[in-house]
Amino acid sequence: MPGTTLIDRAVIRLTGEDVRGFLQGLVTNEVNELAEDEPLWAALLTPQGKALFDFLLWADDEDVLIDCEADQADALIKRLCLYRLRRPIAITRDESLAVHWSLEGEDPLDPRLPALGHRWIAAPGEAAEGWREHRLRLGVTEGVAELGQDKTLWLECNAAELNGVSFTKGCYVGQENTARMNYRSKVNRRLIVVPADASGERTRIHYPEVGLAVEHRRVEDLGDAIIPDWLKPALS
Repeated sequence: MPGTTLIDRAVIRLTGEDVRGFLQGLVTNEVNELAEDEPLWAALLTPQGKALFDFLLWADDEDVLIDCEADQADALIKRLCLYRLRRPIAITRDESLAVHWSLEGEDPLDPRLPALGHRWIAAPGEAAEGWREHRLRLGVTEGVAELGQDKTLWLECNAAELNGVSFTKGCYVGQENTARMNYRSKVNRRLIVVPADASGERTRIHYPEVGLAVEHRRVEDLGDAIIPDWLKPALS
């Protein structure tokens, strides 16, 4: 059986008093709607609305699990602890769990885009293969290397099109500028995936093994970019 563990992901567990209320005031999506086997994609932003960390949130009874980049897990924990203040909430890595992915199965579909496949959290197993190329060919970007850290406005990361933001919830960090951009339809740049044999001047990151790169371009200059069906309505 093929491996399913995404070895570049980690799981953070938040447990304690009113964990959802704590996250509700911080992240871009509607944490109060979080339900078992119905994960949410969300981000923690700067006050200016730029992406710092993106992640998936999972309900685990009263706890919340954060499915995040393994390399950024400690930094994310540190940032969340700054906001925690004196709340009785524990924020720690859960080494007993791992993030899993498969194109087939009965587990929850990725909340960003069903075509991304099935995703779940369980004990670690054999490493999965093919996830990054599959994701990129669908035009979906994620992580610090692709989104940048304090470099890219959240809506420029295609957050609205991929269900990563709520425009009806209350305040969260970066909410004011994010809402203003949405209501004024001022998303002038987009993170996009392009075929590439080498890095160029606009390359955010190049993946030579799959011949693809991520770039941050103005919407009138998308050129040879992969324009998936889910993004086309936003560009018309």
